[in-house]
Amino acid sequence: MILIVIALAIILLVLGFEMFLVLGVPALATKELFYGNLPDPAVVQKIFGGVDHSTLLAIPFFIFAAHLMGSGQIARNLTGFVRAMIGHTRGGMGHTVIGGSMAFGSVSGSAPATVAAMGKMVYPEMRKNGFSEKFSLGLLVASAETALLIPPSITFIIYGWMTGTSIARLFAGGLAVGVFLGLAFAIMVWIEAKRRGIEPDARSSWGQRYQALKDSAWALGMPVIILGGIYSGTITPTEAAAVSVVYAIFVEMVIYRNFGFKDLFRITEQSAISTCVIFILLAMGGLISFYVTLAQVPTQITDFLTAIDAGPIQFLLAVNICFLIAGMFIDPNSALLILVPPLFPVAMALGVDPVHFGMIVTLNISLGMITPPFGLDIFVASSTLQKPVLSIIKGVWPFVFVNILVLLVITYVPQISLFIPKMLFG
Repeated sequence: MILIVIALAIILLVLGFEMFLVLGVPALATKELFYGNLPDPAVVQKIFGGVDHSTLLAIPFFIFAAHLMGSGQIARNLTGFVRAMIGHTRGGMGHTVIGGSMAFGSVSGSAPATVAAMGKMVYPEMRKNGFSEKFSLGLLVASAETALLIPPSITFIIYGWMTGTSIARLFAGGLAVGVFLGLAFAIMVWIEAKRRGIEPDARSSWGQRYQALKDSAWALGMPVIILGGIYSGTITPTEAAAVSVVYAIFVEMVIYRNFGFKDLFRITEQSAISTCVIFILLAMGGLISFYVTLAQVPTQITDFLTAIDAGPIQFLLAVNICFLIAGMFIDPNSALLILVPPLFPVAMALGVDPVHFGMIVTLNISLGMITPPFGLDIFVASSTLQKPVLSIIKGVWPFVFVNILVLLVITYVPQISLFIPKMLFG
């Protein structure tokens, strides 16, 4: 059964069908071919069940907040503060791109939103500082990956909903993994700056740093409220998402006065469209997960691994390969919805920690965002900067390689993913 479903999905994908059809048509075909006695209302119930969960309310709120901040002053002020703090280091503008992406990711949870918000601000500055076009484009696209790892992450929210894993623990684990990935990219920036003879910028005076801090005070309040509220137990991730929207509207419209009600309506419309796309995929994913469970796919995978005497090391390597291939051809949320339901129970049976497995999955999803030929962030950067897709692909390959090295370290050194969750939650 599973081979027929996969074959049908591949055919639809090659023919260029929309992703919700690539997921939905095989799922509905499975019902007609193998579970014809299943009542139609049960199928409808599973589709609605794919989105009927209070945890998922965080997604539209964080998407809305990301659009608000990307269209307003918050993103620019965060980047300005990061540059004032670390811009004097060798390759300082490159480090600013990484730090700015992490800062914006800490309030948006969205990699595409990070690319769109950061692109026009930092790309011209990188070119002025002496970085090549290829490296500048590659760094911009790759740095946005940290937005999926630095909490709050929409990917962590979806994974937590699918597997029942604590989202607060996932956020804590993602903080360490996101910083680890950012440091790997920072090493690349330092090497490139040294190779090209790029001199450090002048160190900002303490007065300039204070001014940057003052200008970004309202922007910095966002991650403090979100992460502080979640980790202290004051608010849930869903409540934090709602607070982030109210806070962003207040800061952009009242404090910065960056846009009016007409702009707010436009941003709301854009956010609604983005939310609908994700929730349609989640609905189809709920149906696929149901059939995967009915077909006992996790049990079959476990039996196969037992038969060949494969342990966690071989299994996690296979997981990385599956996600790497999937990330080349389908969008990240679809890969998450297709691969996690059959693989998560197997990981648990092999004794893999659910938070650690979530880090592996999310880092793979991040890698898929920049992996040619269909890495989503590549196309977002192309649209934002009006650069050919091929130019961005040429620049992103070194970062793909480094990302794979980081992925292997995270996969086989679980302590990196787990030490903060254990420290905070025991």
